[in-house]
Amino acid sequence: MKPMLLTDTVETPVGDEWLYETKYDGFRCTLEWVEKVPILKSRNDNELNKMFPEIIDFCIEIYESIKAHLPLFLDGELVYLANDFQSNFSIVQQRGRMRSKEVISEHAKAFPCHYVVFDLLKYKGEDQSERYLTTRKQLLEKIFSGIGLPVSVSYEATRRIQAIDVFEDSAPLLNKIKVNNGEGIIAKKKTSKWVSDTRSKNWLKIKNWRYITVIVFKYDKGNGYFHGGVYKEDKLIEVVTFRHGLKDEELKILVTFFQTNGRKVNETWSIEPSVYVDIACIDFDGSKLREPRFHAFKFNIGPKQCNWQQMQRQLQPIPESVSMTHPDKLIWPAIGINKDKYLLYLQSIAPYMMPFLRERLLTVIRFPHGAPGESFYRKNSPANIPEYVTTKRVEDTNFILCNNIETLLWLGNQLALEFHIPFQSIRTESPTEIVFDLDPPSVNEFHLAVSATLKMKAIFDHFKLKSFIKTSGGKGMQIYIPLPLDTFSYDETGIFTKFVCEFLAEQYPEWFTTERLKKNRKNKLYLDYVQHREGKTIIAPYSARGNDKGLIATPLYWDEVNESLSPDKFTMPAVMERIRTVGNPFRNFREIGGIQDFKSVLDQLKGLI
Repeated sequence: MKPMLLTDTVETPVGDEWLYETKYDGFRCTLEWVEKVPILKSRNDNELNKMFPEIIDFCIEIYESIKAHLPLFLDGELVYLANDFQSNFSIVQQRGRMRSKEVISEHAKAFPCHYVVFDLLKYKGEDQSERYLTTRKQLLEKIFSGIGLPVSVSYEATRRIQAIDVFEDSAPLLNKIKVNNGEGIIAKKKTSKWVSDTRSKNWLKIKNWRYITVIVFKYDKGNGYFHGGVYKEDKLIEVVTFRHGLKDEELKILVTFFQTNGRKVNETWSIEPSVYVDIACIDFDGSKLREPRFHAFKFNIGPKQCNWQQMQRQLQPIPESVSMTHPDKLIWPAIGINKDKYLLYLQSIAPYMMPFLRERLLTVIRFPHGAPGESFYRKNSPANIPEYVTTKRVEDTNFILCNNIETLLWLGNQLALEFHIPFQSIRTESPTEIVFDLDPPSVNEFHLAVSATLKMKAIFDHFKLKSFIKTSGGKGMQIYIPLPLDTFSYDETGIFTKFVCEFLAEQYPEWFTTERLKKNRKNKLYLDYVQHREGKTIIAPYSARGNDKGLIATPLYWDEVNESLSPDKFTMPAVMERIRTVGNPFRNFREIGGIQDFKSVLDQLKGLI
């Protein structure tokens, strides 16, 4: 059963006969589930099981729950979700090219994919393709709800199979697609039937085009393609080859210009930077614009205006609802980071940072003139705020809740450089994690923080507690122990934090101290267990800091914590590259918290006290 195909269109159809879904950029495939181990099949009928073991392993895990519904055939997309409305095709593509079982397994751990289901083709072996789409959707939702599979897409969810969200109105979905930089929207007729290997006008796709300005510097007569690039530093980097989208007259003008003014080598003409065009595309895969097509000629610009930073911004536009003022204002002058680059960092890091910001009473530190420099804490919300910003009043303070990317960018535009959060959400009075803040006397004693973290991890491992580690973005490190939600009080976690810190200070008195007064610490690392209390805050994972290097509070893998570790390594560009290459070390943070056996640890400690 080869997938039913979509038809491209420019305008989104409206009317009661249509429903709408997110267009995810991944591998379209069916899931054919007859026995315990299902089969993932691509559009070309190739089996994908070996390439996506996390999907197959999850299916085997839930087999007992779903076997009463088999044989089951599903239609969907294999995706790596960057957020709930955007998938990263390059990750899926990279996986598809892997052949080594070990390499695939490691990639699946760092970049686990999801299978997003949007149609039901067979249920208990009975063909569903002749039934209306709405009927198939209702049955799919009933099955998923009954066995505890998500009926809404969540990039944070660890359940690898999820049903796609369905919208009756295209406008709110289209807004979410644009805000989250998604590929596009799909419109489907409610009465449509599923027809194998057919491109139907009952299923339409409307792409969220991005428009990238490039310098056209080469024309290859042999294949009819033009080559375009942008400047990265002082080097012209090719980012696109294109020929589609040009009208006959535009093609004639462009070819004539190259043949008249260019330098010919064999069948290729090259020219100095002088021709600029906008290219419509859906994404950038790291080397080339994806699905490029000519959009328009650009005039009155120079080559230096056509650069890598501008391309990044055009690929990831600021949402229309958010105003960016003074984009060229230098925020970290020592490293050349301006406001535009900072907001681009926030957009890129938002999927990894937002899980720690949502539903938490936020304290920010603003640097109105850039960092380092004059700064002030802000907890109370200003009187006039955009409609997408939500707040929570606690006594006399109306806290901002950073619950969406628009709020994050709005705060970033005000030069909120540091984001500090409490140890609990607004939904509970209990801590959702324990955090140890390891603060050496200066950055020169950073090795003390490294030593302390490794010694602490040994203690946590002894208690069979899973821990996570991050730099503070300054001179220290911070260890996290996620906890089951709504379970333990601050008094109970305080028993543990006090024991750990006092034990280390007693065992290694030449290195560590619990002395609160700085003058009495004698150049030792301060172990602060008092800090973990209601109302106290900690720098959020992936937040920048207001030091001159703009260092990031960066989550690490434990095997990175060694003598060679230095906080200076974790600049904005370096952290963005880390996410792309090694993934997010805090990815399964909340999942681990849900299964931590902290009660047995408390029982042991209470027996010792």
